[in-house]
Amino acid sequence: MIKLLAYAGLVLALGFGFSWLADRPGNLSIVWQGQLIEMSLMVAASIAVAFVAAVMIAWWLVRTVWTSPHSVRRFFRARKRDRGYQALSTGLIAAGAGNALLARKMAARSRGLLRADQEPLILLLDAQAALIEGKYDEARVKFEAMVRDPETRELGLRGLYVEARRLGANEAARQYAEQAAEAAPYLPWAAEATLEYHAQSGNWQGALDLLDRQKAAHVIEKPQAKRLKTVLLTAKARDAAEKDPAIARDNAVQALKIDKGFVPAALVAAQAYVREDNLRKAASVLEQAWKIDPHPEIAALYVRVRGGDSALDRLKRAERLQSLRPNHVESLFAVASAALAARDLVKARDKAMAAARLEPRESVFLLLADIEEAETGDEARIRHWMAQALKAPRDPAWVADGAVSEHWLPVSPVTGKLDAFEWKVPFGQLSGPVEEGSVSAAEAAFASLPPVRPAPASEKPEPAPAPAPPPKAAQAPPPKPQAEPVIIKPDPILAPAASTTVTDRKGEVVPFFGHAPDDPGVKKQPPADPAIVPEAAVPAPAKTPPPKPAPVPASAPAAPPKPAGPVPAASALPEPADPPEPFFGHPPDDPGVKKPDQQPGDKTRLPLF
Repeated sequence: MIKLLAYAGLVLALGFGFSWLADRPGNLSIVWQGQLIEMSLMVAASIAVAFVAAVMIAWWLVRTVWTSPHSVRRFFRARKRDRGYQALSTGLIAAGAGNALLARKMAARSRGLLRADQEPLILLLDAQAALIEGKYDEARVKFEAMVRDPETRELGLRGLYVEARRLGANEAARQYAEQAAEAAPYLPWAAEATLEYHAQSGNWQGALDLLDRQKAAHVIEKPQAKRLKTVLLTAKARDAAEKDPAIARDNAVQALKIDKGFVPAALVAAQAYVREDNLRKAASVLEQAWKIDPHPEIAALYVRVRGGDSALDRLKRAERLQSLRPNHVESLFAVASAALAARDLVKARDKAMAAARLEPRESVFLLLADIEEAETGDEARIRHWMAQALKAPRDPAWVADGAVSEHWLPVSPVTGKLDAFEWKVPFGQLSGPVEEGSVSAAEAAFASLPPVRPAPASEKPEPAPAPAPPPKAAQAPPPKPQAEPVIIKPDPILAPAASTTVTDRKGEVVPFFGHAPDDPGVKKQPPADPAIVPEAAVPAPAKTPPPKPAPVPASAPAAPPKPAGPVPAASALPEPADPPEPFFGHPPDDPGVKKPDQQPGDKTRLPLF
């Protein structure tokens, strides 16, 4: 553009000069070697301009002829270089597309057209082609050659770092990243990798110092630097919570100054205050974080911040959280859980149903099932809430790279990335259809709730029977004759078998396992059929007691009624049976101890059972 303007200015100057001479005509006389030469001023100016142009053209011709060998050589060199760069460009595109054959071919062609020491991209093309073909050792050699060249040092370190990460050599990858960060602190990948390695090793102070240097070098943007500093301070406080609560408190409070709504920092700060018996500050920190971001972990810690509180005190604390963030699902859920623990089932049901209307999810329906079990115990209604929980969306949790954690962690356990955990619904877990997650799903669940089942008749208290009229005097029925027991004598050869089975009159074998255990401290129950008893348990034949007369009503005469049959003699009346003696009332079975009802010469022992 400048040359074009210069040429235009020169032409305008010549035109202006010739027009100026034409307006002022004159003659020019030159005497040279005795000859007089006369011409007009315009002709003289034209001859001068033509002479200058001729000199310039002659100089261009001489210079062109003189420099023609160099110009020809430079032309062919430029042509060769252009072909080499074209081949290099094609090879890089082929390597990016995964065409190893074409990449190798273009690398060989570019190496023949270009010099590798003058063009380092040839080494990069060779390394990429080797990576595509799976020749990782060859690629590593190429990257090491690039590290030795100052122009390609950063590129070689990047390649070696990626290869070390692929092989799982974390220590080597850390060293490559640190070299790159020292040589070029403005590299984002080196700064991020070094920061992550400090975090993975638990060197939180080193990570904070490196973050400050990166922030000063403008490697990381200011919002990202603030976020990472909050995470690192919280991680440092979390590690020091058990050892030194004061250090944990200072770091957590510093993190909250950067981000007041960071839930993990608020939890760590509150726990540190609780360890220092400063419950007021702990509650203040939790309330401040709850106003910004209601979180179930904050509610759980706030409700149980004081260990000796009763269930009613915890319910009051949950209601305090609800007053800070009313009409929020976490506030309603916290109050419903505390009310269930305090046995205020009406309030628990109301708050849980309100939470279900706001956000129908798994935990809310499970809480309704617990309330139903405590209030009505109706299995149908409990199963209804459990079915709604299966269809409802899952609760949010701490998720990072597909891994779900019960608590927040500063580093991902899968990839080692810093600040990877997010509070969200885990992706990939089973949940109900899309329409089930809408607000109308709660109304549908409430509408389809079965009514409370009435209690069965067997569970109702039976009315007291009316008093029966006094019975008439009647003769007691005669006692039924007692069946003769069958005595089973044990076989001396099969004595063990006889102790485990009993045979009745029909010859059937009665299993042993239906009887009471053979423990001398446990009384055996009498058999259902008195005819099937072992020989050792057969008592003496009992005498039938005399029948008792029926009660006589008040209106009946005082004289007793006469029996219909003959009165038996006194000797014919059955004697009363001896009552069974308890086992635990006996004195110890010691031959040297005399029983109170045993004579000195009597050696008969009482039965054990």
